[in-house]
Amino acid sequence: MASLLIKNIGILQTPVGSYSHRGKEQGENLKLKNAAILIRDGIIAEITADGALPEDASEADEIIDAEGKLVTPGLVEGHTHMIFGGYRQNEIPLKLKGAGYLDILRAGGGILDTVTKTRAAGFDELYDKTEGFLDEMMSLGVTTCEAKSGYGIDLETEVKLLEVLKKLNEDHPMDIVSTFMPAHVVLEDWKGREDEFIQLCIDEMMPYVKERNLAEFIDIFTEDSVFNVEQSRKYLEAARELGFGLKIHADEIEAIGGSVLAGEMKATSAEHLIVIDEAGMEAMAKGGTTAMCLPGTSFYLGATFAPVRRMIDEYKIPVAMASDFNPGSCPSLNLQFVMNLGYLKYRMMPEEILTAVTINPACAVNRGDVVGTLEAGKQGDLVIWNAENLEMLCYRFGSNLAETVIKKGMVVA
Repeated sequence: MASLLIKNIGILQTPVGSYSHRGKEQGENLKLKNAAILIRDGIIAEITADGALPEDASEADEIIDAEGKLVTPGLVEGHTHMIFGGYRQNEIPLKLKGAGYLDILRAGGGILDTVTKTRAAGFDELYDKTEGFLDEMMSLGVTTCEAKSGYGIDLETEVKLLEVLKKLNEDHPMDIVSTFMPAHVVLEDWKGREDEFIQLCIDEMMPYVKERNLAEFIDIFTEDSVFNVEQSRKYLEAARELGFGLKIHADEIEAIGGSVLAGEMKATSAEHLIVIDEAGMEAMAKGGTTAMCLPGTSFYLGATFAPVRRMIDEYKIPVAMASDFNPGSCPSLNLQFVMNLGYLKYRMMPEEILTAVTINPACAVNRGDVVGTLEAGKQGDLVIWNAENLEMLCYRFGSNLAETVIKKGMVVA
């Protein structure tokens, strides 16, 4: 059995348990000083503290000296749109000159440009590009990630995207959780026929994807001028009947009831929530739905930031944070920067932030029993940071502080 010992850990900091943490518990982390971890065959066998070593430490095949540095669970990235053709950097000058979203869209830009380029991209091109993103994410401390389709819109391209993700999950050290999101945008030829498109998703797309086991979750963009609550409910009910986990983009621009629907349907997570209202927060708290908050998008768009303090303090909603990496509204996959924004803009404490990028997103992608905490029996996914404590990670921004990234007991970055 292959084994790895990490010793001389200054502080080992981790949430505890295999469930979503909410309210006061969101800010509760276990902190062990002068700790050590023994990983055997990719699974954590034992954790010790106060200078003691695990019982079988002397028999470890490999030993890493953490040199008094901070160790946390590997980060879990809970929301990305990382598989797409092309980029959209050409839109920045247009925006600086005053062009709005609709102006760019009418000129053939925006998400329409991404759909066109994604449809044109071949399997190998998408594979290589996305593999590069995974490598970069892993170098920043991410060991498990969610990835959505949604830039194909038609069945052929959506399946291509999901097949690329499936192959990458087999080939790459990163654990990838796939989400099917055909209801991402209303293309011009479906304007006024949104009900028909939802029915097409239900009758043809969802069963095809489910039969081939290409995605674990399904998502929909519930927003003004995209899909309304009634359409979203029908779509999600059909997805649930097929056995998909439920996610929903809600309350990013207008609070039209998406977060309320998420809570009523007990969706695993609701995403964005920039303008969530009291009704939405009450419903999500009651439904046990995780708030997947995306501060990088607010930052890039110059938008307001989700009311995370109220979610934690008043409504006891489990909060997770993710990058929302995509070519249009957040061209960054740096989850460390998201942690900085959680500190500066959401006013979260460091312990709450760690929970929001480990166990809570792990539970939001149905991996809470495997990753998200450092505990015996869980997967040996962890990061040795070039920092002596978590406060330093939240304080420093613009630098990669991940010194060593370990996935299933193997150094991967």
